Amino acid sequence: MVLDFIEILKVIFLGIVEGITEWLPISSTGHMILVDEFITLNMSEAFKEMFFVVIQLGAILAVVVMFWNKMFPFQFKNKAQSIVKKDTFSLWFKVAVACVPSAIMGILFNDYLDAYLQTPIVISIMLIFYGLLFILIENWNKKRTPTTMALSDISYKTAILIGAFQVLSLIPGTSRSGATIIGALLIGVSRVAAAEFTFFLAVPTMLGASAFKLLKFGFDFTSAELLALVLGMAVAFAVSVLVIKFLMNFIKKHDFKVFGWYRIVLGILVVLITVM
Repeated sequence: MVLDFIEILKVIFLGIVEGITEWLPISSTGHMILVDEFITLNMSEAFKEMFFVVIQLGAILAVVVMFWNKMFPFQFKNKAQSIVKKDTFSLWFKVAVACVPSAIMGILFNDYLDAYLQTPIVISIMLIFYGLLFILIENWNKKRTPTTMALSDISYKTAILIGAFQVLSLIPGTSRSGATIIGALLIGVSRVAAAEFTFFLAVPTMLGASAFKLLKFGFDFTSAELLALVLGMAVAFAVSVLVIKFLMNFIKKHDFKVFGWYRIVLGILVVLITVM
């Protein structure tokens, strides 16, 4: 791989796409696969596959930085903060429980999914299907009040159910955040709590996926490949910070239907592009 100016621009663009689509419920993997149809990096297929997963580490770092006060229990030292510390440990146990279904299914079916479902037609179907689901669920939610308002109110039962929905995101075009948010909304979690739990759940899930791809590929990078990874991660981190801030402010006043409509329109465009 030669990382010339054009390749650097491609890496930056892919980092931007990752940062935007990882946290919005519109499928980052689906977008990355579609973008790759038009903007092809000059790298081996094995490295390219690994690159798309590993630059997610930049997006993960954005969550860690932005939610540090909520996710790091060891910073609470005085007695007055002991309850907060206990709640944080409890939250991480719930996140661990929620990770189990996707971890098992990912290990069992990762190779099959990569080989047979990474196609534009599968992506388009999933984009449209979950777009419709978002709209239907949000219309239904207008008639009921959430039963779980805050992150600390999420029970172990709720966590495992959300984790079960995350399994659906193994299919390209579904969206990991989209699947978990849909699951959370269905079982009565508020939009803000659903988004925050999705962010927390992403940390071990995406770390595990990135580690799996790295171990599978190996650590024998050329200097150009290493630069591509670092640059892609840095761009994904910066964009993710902005997108997370936007999303958390947006859902305090609006629902997720706009993302549902976006998915439907994009899914139709993918179908048209595929058949042309």
